[in-house]
Amino acid sequence: MESTTHTNRVVVSLLIAGFTLIALPISVFSQEETTALDSQVVEVVEVVTAETQAYTIDVLDGDTVVGDFVVGPGKVELSLEPGESEQVELIVTNRTGGLKSFSFDVEDIAGSSDPTLPVTLLGSDRGPYTLRDYISIPHMEFELQHNERAHIPVTVSLPIDAEPTGHYGSVLVSTISRDAQASDESDTSPSSAIKSRIGTLFFITTPGVTDVAGALQSFQTVPESSLFFEGPINFGLVYENTGSVHLNPYGEVNITNMLGDQVGFMELDPWFSLPQSLRTREVQWDREFLIGRYTAVALINRGYDDVVDEMSVTFWVMPWKLMVVLFSGLLIFFLLVRFIASRFEFKRK
Repeated sequence: MESTTHTNRVVVSLLIAGFTLIALPISVFSQEETTALDSQVVEVVEVVTAETQAYTIDVLDGDTVVGDFVVGPGKVELSLEPGESEQVELIVTNRTGGLKSFSFDVEDIAGSSDPTLPVTLLGSDRGPYTLRDYISIPHMEFELQHNERAHIPVTVSLPIDAEPTGHYGSVLVSTISRDAQASDESDTSPSSAIKSRIGTLFFITTPGVTDVAGALQSFQTVPESSLFFEGPINFGLVYENTGSVHLNPYGEVNITNMLGDQVGFMELDPWFSLPQSLRTREVQWDREFLIGRYTAVALINRGYDDVVDEMSVTFWVMPWKLMVVLFSGLLIFFLLVRFIASRFEFKRK
């Protein structure tokens, strides 16, 4: 009797274990819940891969079609010790109006001697401050329906022998869509596909003895001129980074008139400058009615050691409409005086 009871218990245990093994994958790979993360999110779907690292997909409220996709954040700045790792989250939102497939690429980036090009993507080439081998993404490809937003984990891991310097790269999110003008579905040529890419910049700094050096190189009007006929007035600042880590200069521009009174002020938020590169920052004095002589002074903090560079530029603004009116008035007055002088004779008594 006891043998039969023991056998039955073993059979029941085996049936329960088998049912658990069958049900477990279903519960892991199909998890769905309703949440209220914000007013736009109506549903969150958690996706778990074989790497046991999850990413989530938000289903947003509404059905507005913008025709693009959005990637954020635009820039990630981290300070990591050798051998240290940190995970960040990239957010991809599909606003194209239909199902889209997305993929990730990692490329090194570098600065440029052309101040108008803040970042250069290096493709398959390795940069002087390489980062691409230190970035890992477990989900290199994924799909999103319209109005879905994915939260993808990205891990940055520095090797144990990383030297004190900067490491710079970009995680690029790509999608391929058929050209709307290509109506022939049998056309599979490369020209019938459009590839869109949006990147997130990664600036990683390893603390230690680094070469930190940079300074403001020029400050001038854009286009460069000492005479303008109307506002607004644009200014261009060129900053040069000669060190081995990126810098974030910031500052302000003050404008005074010919009497020395301050008539304009513009605060410049920090902008980045990669190592061994030039970087231009443009700012606009958004004031239309201007007349006379003005002096603009730029005070730029280099982004380290609280060192401030100062440069100034002087320019004139002579509104052409006002000049035409004044010139016309003077011409009419001159002609009127001449007419009166030719028609009348003034005699002394």
